[in-house]
Amino acid sequence: MDMFKGKMLVRKDGSECLAEDALGSTKVVALDFSAHWCPPCRMFTPVLAEAYKEMKDESAASVEVIFVSSDRANSDMLSYMKESHGDWYAVKFGDPFQQELKTKYGVSGIPTLIVVKRDGTVITANGRGDIQTQGPRAFVDWANAA
Repeated sequence: MDMFKGKMLVRKDGSECLAEDALGSTKVVALDFSAHWCPPCRMFTPVLAEAYKEMKDESAASVEVIFVSSDRANSDMLSYMKESHGDWYAVKFGDPFQQELKTKYGVSGIPTLIVVKRDGTVITANGRGDIQTQGPRAFVDWANAA
């Protein structure tokens, strides 16, 4: 069962699409729990974006990032995405799915990067550490673990 089926995602330009269209045949999703108001998040997000770009440029790893915002307003979320995010999607601002994901994966602090299979099975709860130590190689390892 695809936990994203029927969910709406948003791009940094504010356009929306169905998750299954956005994710296509992607097998692994890195859930990026973050917010613009969080200084450690603003430090980590550009690192994640650079690793993501390198992974997309250099490998066929079937991994996507989805931003799960803890911002206080949609405008804050979109400006944060435009400012420092990679070319990935976000759960729609205010969608109950944001809180469902935080609860399901026990997210109590940000930034947190939890890497899951499409069915929701956790590959790693330490995606942030993986990116910081391995860079784009982490995406390949996650794809291989699926």
